[in-house]
Amino acid sequence: MMKKIILYILLIASALAIFFPILYAFSASLMSTREIFSGALIPASPSVESYGQAFNRVPLLQFLTNSFIVSFVVMIGQLIVCSLAAYAFVFIPFKGRGMIFALFISTMLIPWEATVIPNYFTILNLGWVNTYQGLTVPFFALAFGIFLLRQHFLTIPKEIFESAQMDGCSRFRFYWNFVLPLSKSTLSALGIYGFLTTWNMYLWPLLVTSNNDVRTVQIGLKMMIAQESSTSWNMVMAAVVMILLPTLLLLFFGLKHIRKGLMAGAIKG
Repeated sequence: MMKKIILYILLIASALAIFFPILYAFSASLMSTREIFSGALIPASPSVESYGQAFNRVPLLQFLTNSFIVSFVVMIGQLIVCSLAAYAFVFIPFKGRGMIFALFISTMLIPWEATVIPNYFTILNLGWVNTYQGLTVPFFALAFGIFLLRQHFLTIPKEIFESAQMDGCSRFRFYWNFVLPLSKSTLSALGIYGFLTTWNMYLWPLLVTSNNDVRTVQIGLKMMIAQESSTSWNMVMAAVVMILLPTLLLLFFGLKHIRKGLMAGAIKG
């Protein structure tokens, strides 16, 4: 009994340590700037005025909308491209399939920063600067997503595919009617991962956007901090809370799918 009590105490302490920055950001958003600099942890007289100021200082609603659009499009694009590529690697035999898959996986070893310049020149030559295409299309093909879905598709019995072919089922129909419904957890995990990573991107949107029409929330937050010499940190914290809220809700409701999806391909490799 004592061991269980100690375990729960340690778990609660660990959870508080992990969530403290988020809890403090919410608390600081309700404080005045003077309270923040005084080191207070709890506001003496909570006020939501800083949230209105955050929307007035920069076009935060526009930035949030842009982030939702970009993150959602990248999520859908990754699900389509990665699932089709993984399906080809598992169910369509072709020469050099193993070597091509190994080449795909080896791209995970290349730092993303090493691809920024060639990707930027590609977007520049296509005329996609300051467009949603430039913010989304370069991230559709994800080696991790292809690997994750391939590992799960390998767990689908080949007998189902052979029986479907004998009944005259086309490859695309088998992909749509059998493979995708059997892979809901893995697809959900990949979708949540793609949405969150895109939502938190900073460097790429900074490079390919120069106006507020398509800029995302991470750029907007930096603009808010850099606008004045004396930053209103309660206003910044209010913006941080609004930026964090969608990701926290997505993690809260999608954690079960992430866990199931990441474990789904561990049976067979």
